[in-house]
Amino acid sequence: MRRVLVLMTGMIALVAAVASAQGGAGAPPPAAGGNGYVEGVAQSAFGNVTSQSYGAEVGVTIVPGLQVFVEGGRIRDVANAAIIGVAAQTIAAYLTRTQSGVVSYSVKQPATFGLVGLKYLIPLSGSGRSPIGKAQPYIMAGGGIARVQNNVAFTIGGTDVTANLQQYGVALGADLSGSVTKAMLTLGGGVTLPVWQRLILDFQYRYGRIFTDDQAITAQRAGLGLGIGF
Repeated sequence: MRRVLVLMTGMIALVAAVASAQGGAGAPPPAAGGNGYVEGVAQSAFGNVTSQSYGAEVGVTIVPGLQVFVEGGRIRDVANAAIIGVAAQTIAAYLTRTQSGVVSYSVKQPATFGLVGLKYLIPLSGSGRSPIGKAQPYIMAGGGIARVQNNVAFTIGGTDVTANLQQYGVALGADLSGSVTKAMLTLGGGVTLPVWQRLILDFQYRYGRIFTDDQAITAQRAGLGLGIGF
């Protein structure tokens, strides 16, 4: 955990130092959302499994070329391969041996997260009049927390027996039930594009790492934000 915090602090410090140097050279204000922005986000999430993510993000400019952002959202599934490969399969195999009906199972790990960090707006020479000429590329780094839930379901003969597993001699451990809250790191970048008046599009990529105890979870997200600049 200490190494993660050092890495995150170092990357944020690097972004801030670069922005400060650019600011001294007369970096232009952001092309989209001069003082800040608020946007809703929809993304495809991928890592251990492919799913979807959605949420919201707010950013405020603190100096030309540098913004503080706050992001909150939910990834529908970040299922850890260790759960799929060991714990759930072990229980399913036991039920298959002891029950006559067809046994199946599903495993999902939705994650709800909150993040805060810095976004560096990369300065571009010139300012074309077309919307493409006003595009604003950026990089960002931040951290926060994520709550990961363990949602597992077992069926026998098409009937969900998850709530009654004890009658079959099975008890779910903490790796297949409940939830954990752990630190999360995020890195990424994208391009913001003004499309109409204050309406902006944010084409984005985010790399996330949730530091769960047994095995850290990688959650990458790529998608689109739709928002208002102010």
